Amino acid sequence: MSNTSNNQATAPFLKPLGGYRKLRVYRVTEIICDLTYHFAHTYLCKGDRTIDQMVQAARSGKQNIAEGSKAATTSRKTEIKLTNVAKASLEELLVDYEDYLRQHGLEQWKQGHPRYETMREFASNEKIYTEYNALMGKLGDEELANLCITLINQATYMLRKLIEKQQQQFLEEGGVREQMTKARLAYRSQQKG
Repeated sequence: MSNTSNNQATAPFLKPLGGYRKLRVYRVTEIICDLTYHFAHTYLCKGDRTIDQMVQAARSGKQNIAEGSKAATTSRKTEIKLTNVAKASLEELLVDYEDYLRQHGLEQWKQGHPRYETMREFASNEKIYTEYNALMGKLGDEELANLCITLINQATYMLRKLIEKQQQQFLEEGGVREQMTKARLAYRSQQKG
């Protein structure tokens, strides 16, 4: 058997990853990012440090999903770490929205509130991806904050599940270093055979 056919028989150990744009959680964080930018620049006072903090937390939630997904090609550890950073950033943003509602004497819509279920259904419906932009200018601060809170709760739930899945994949497949060792041993074995 020639070296050329041996090389073709060895499976690549670096799997192309990074399909984050297809993840529902990534799409939800894009909406959170856009809504937060609008909210912060519309309802917070110019010069308020919270504007930058909220926008950065929303951006971090989205960007770390993308970066973690791309990093997974060479480091499962980094993928898990960055997915957790995304979750932590969104949890920080959640507290900012809750603080805003409390400090402005507005209501947070929880279970039992007349608008809670409608908001929850809208936030989980596919229509949100095409309709949220048009709604931005029509929603008041209480409505927009509650929509963002609902979306953040959905996103952090999905991120917890994603982290569990990533941990399971690591247990089943190992890290890149293990995969590299296996590939090298398989290659050597093929060269001898």
